[in-house]
Amino acid sequence: MNEVVGWLNDVLWSTPMIYFCLGVGLLFSILTRFLQVRHIKEMVLLMFKGKSSEAGVSSFQALSIALSGRVGTGNIAGTATAIAFGGPGAVFWMWMIAFIGASSAFIESTLAQIYKEKQDGLYRGGPAYYIEKGIGWKWYAVIFAFSALLSMSLLMPGIQANSIAVAVENAFNLNAYITASILIAIIGVIIFGGVKRIANVAQFVVPFMALAYILLSLIIIMVNIKELPAVISLIVSSAFGVDAAFGGIIGLAIAWGVKRGIYSNEAGQGTGPMRRQQPMYLTLLNKA
Repeated sequence: MNEVVGWLNDVLWSTPMIYFCLGVGLLFSILTRFLQVRHIKEMVLLMFKGKSSEAGVSSFQALSIALSGRVGTGNIAGTATAIAFGGPGAVFWMWMIAFIGASSAFIESTLAQIYKEKQDGLYRGGPAYYIEKGIGWKWYAVIFAFSALLSMSLLMPGIQANSIAVAVENAFNLNAYITASILIAIIGVIIFGGVKRIANVAQFVVPFMALAYILLSLIIIMVNIKELPAVISLIVSSAFGVDAAFGGIIGLAIAWGVKRGIYSNEAGQGTGPMRRQQPMYLTLLNKA
């Protein structure tokens, strides 16, 4: 199994795919004239304007659901993993994929809005829909839907749960099985209530989680503010192989930076549009 997973990982995360992700993000950024910078104010305003309905969630609820999968283990454990394998320069490439990947995320979310449908009183949409209806490749839409189902139900939750269990065990010496049981009980109550309950929980929990994450990060930076210039210099020099200690792993820095960056922000991954079912993307596209 390890050999199969390793081979599949090498295929999916080959060098051409790494640069393809960066190239597509840059292309979309140019085509939208760097919309992620030009319309920051408009994005914030629209985020609080879109209201929920019986068919869908509000813009803020959709944002909270999306952030729930980003702020946390993907940014903490993921960043640590990227630095461990790719050196400090991986952080720079995480920044890059976060910046240019914002346009990829915008495009795929907009397509999800254009091709979404109402089924059983709720909006349904995502890459599988616009692959079938936009490109006309139903076979590829089926493959994507199956892959997304496998990933979202078995693979990615396992990474999140494992990171939580390890952190709790290290901090409180609590057995991983106990942590898993508590997580299963809490998550079960939430997800079996449908997307409405998920959205209602997320809109209250996620803002506090994100603010706490940002606040703790700022405290750590302020405590070590004297080291900040040296850290930034090391990250940038390592990213381009200038630093002697990390010059030989520039390829690993790019690869791991892009990998972990996409994992934490889902830019171009295809899972984000399935959670962002609100019309603010169409409004922004018209303004672009």
